[in-house]
Amino acid sequence: MAPAPSPDSEPTPDAAGSTDRQARYDSVVLPQIAVMLRVATTITSQPADAEDLVQETLLRAWRGLDRFDGQHPRAWLLTILRHAEINRHRRRRPSLLDDPADATERHLAPVVPSAEQQVMDRAFDSVVEAALIDLPTQLRAVVILIDVDQLSYAEAAAALGVPEGTITSRLHRARKRIRSRISKAGLTPRRHP
Repeated sequence: MAPAPSPDSEPTPDAAGSTDRQARYDSVVLPQIAVMLRVATTITSQPADAEDLVQETLLRAWRGLDRFDGQHPRAWLLTILRHAEINRHRRRRPSLLDDPADATERHLAPVVPSAEQQVMDRAFDSVVEAALIDLPTQLRAVVILIDVDQLSYAEAAAALGVPEGTITSRLHRARKRIRSRISKAGLTPRRHP
């Protein structure tokens, strides 16, 4: 994975502007690559997909560097990463209609979960996804930034332009609603006496 796009990838009026842009990219974007790779690996679960996602994020960051105000680079980059992942899923959406049995044959996995575990996983995922989709936009945004993108409360607050206390409150309410949906679906873990 290349750490930075070539300055030649976008024409600039003069060499000094190109040098300044590259220096800004090096100071703002490059220190965040390790964090982006960790988040991307968490989101995609595949190292190759994570690297592709980070590369896409780096290219988008290069293109949008002139519009970046310089504050909260991690939040800015993780937002770009999240949008790149959303777009990646939109492009792949038709493949979701394929038969899961065919997908298993195409991707020979060394460990295949039991049929019961697969059903429970699908049920759990669908309940969580439905609960997340049903959340009001403000609550959903906080869950995505904190639990999916793994931003800190301060970074999420900066990204949404609200106080940290608001992030804490919204996250608590959102998680409570999601837990309630999981519980109503009977998918909570059983406690042993």
